[in-house]
Amino acid sequence: MNDLELDVRPILRNGGEPFGAIMGAVAQLEKGQRLKLFATFKPEPLFQVMASQGFSNEARLLNDGDWLVIFTPIAGAHTATVSENAEAPESWSDPTHYLDCTELDPPEPMVRILEKMEAMQAGEVLFALLGREPIFLFPELKARGHAWAGDFDASGTAYRLMIRAGERA
Repeated sequence: MNDLELDVRPILRNGGEPFGAIMGAVAQLEKGQRLKLFATFKPEPLFQVMASQGFSNEARLLNDGDWLVIFTPIAGAHTATVSENAEAPESWSDPTHYLDCTELDPPEPMVRILEKMEAMQAGEVLFALLGREPIFLFPELKARGHAWAGDFDASGTAYRLMIRAGERA
């Protein structure tokens, strides 16, 4: 199986944000396929995002000062993202609210989830199904005092997220 190559250097040189292109490439990976990413800098913030999706990384400085990072899927990796304040998510009550955001483009899933959370009472739980890991949602939930736990389903195509409403400020 060939590696999938993605060169985000043109996006970066034009002042753009390549995160969407990178996550799009990750979504296209076949089981066991590696992603070879070319960038103008060592993309260390991306390492944690990719680790949460079950990838290790190997970064190499190229002769021209650019970087090549190879993301390799970790066999059997099944990782979950859990907020610092999520004490024993397995003991939370069953969800009382459900949202399917798998067909929505960002930022719509985040908007809908935050709107729903505003209407919920402390301790109530929301279950949301998303098409990708909502990494930009997590800081918003934290700022509002909500707890969460999430992971990808077995197929790796849907992200399951449970959010427990926090106390209102």
